Amino acid sequence: MKSVIRKSPSKPVTERLEARVPLPIKNLIDRAAALEGRSITDYVIATLERHAVKVVHEHEILQLTTTDSHAFARAMISAPKPNRKLRGILAAHANAVTLVR
Repeated sequence: MKSVIRKSPSKPVTERLEARVPLPIKNLIDRAAALEGRSITDYVIATLERHAVKVVHEHEILQLTTTDSHAFARAMISAPKPNRKLRGILAAHANAVTLVR
């Protein structure tokens, strides 16, 4: 008879995060968690993650004024032809890099 060894699903790696907060903020968090039907831990984790993603996203986006946007578009549309030095660099790159599809 063959024996089957089952691995239990691995638990995600977690880290501990602690914070001391003023009582009014703690009460507000308790109330918000209760309104969403979550534990305080689940509420805090979800809220922090949502906000962290938003902050990182906002800082990764390049924001241009209308004038800057038009200047960029004009530069892209009317870019000068590559000169001999740039063509040489592009050729060297093409020889050094293999495109995997």
